[in-house]
Amino acid sequence: MALPSLFCERLKQMEETRNQRLSLLQAERELQITKSQLLAAKLSNIRSMEQRCFKLDQNIASQQFTILSLKSEIDALDSKYDDNLQQIRALKSEVEELTELEKQKERFYCLKRSEMEEFSAQVENFVVDCRIRVQELRNKITELKSNFVELQGNNGHLNSSEIAAAEVRKSQLLASKENLNRNLALNYQIKAQLQKQLHSILSDKTKNKAMLVV
Repeated sequence: MALPSLFCERLKQMEETRNQRLSLLQAERELQITKSQLLAAKLSNIRSMEQRCFKLDQNIASQQFTILSLKSEIDALDSKYDDNLQQIRALKSEVEELTELEKQKERFYCLKRSEMEEFSAQVENFVVDCRIRVQELRNKITELKSNFVELQGNNGHLNSSEIAAAEVRKSQLLASKENLNRNLALNYQIKAQLQKQLHSILSDKTKNKAMLVV
């Protein structure tokens, strides 16, 4: 009877051991399942992080492209600014030159105006003198005609020397009158030219002032 009892005890121990191993195996299986789930979750997180990294890389590339585009625009604006600055400097220099030219023209205008006023006064005086001389010549011609009529009435005729002298005097007086008329016409022509020059100077002065205002 002792042998069967020991055998049963041994079977019982083996059964308990088997059950313990089965329990351990079950626990190990559940642990592996849990580890697999954790691993799958970690893999999923890694894939998600990789997707996020990929998106971040795309955003970084897009931002870099935007930065390069903005840098290119900034360089273009800097170049345009430099060009505008050069143009402003050139315009400033041109304005300074025009201002100096305007001052020179103003001085020239004042000088020419003074000369023209002086010349106009001279022309007016010359005109007055010419009119006086013309009137004197007319008076002399009238006097000669009167003398001629008087001599013709008294003597009936004039000797050739008196006629020749009268004709010479008449020719001289007419030549003097013609010379005075030419000088007078020339002076009027010079006066017209000076007035034209003065008008041109005034016109240029007005244009330059308009350019400076613009």
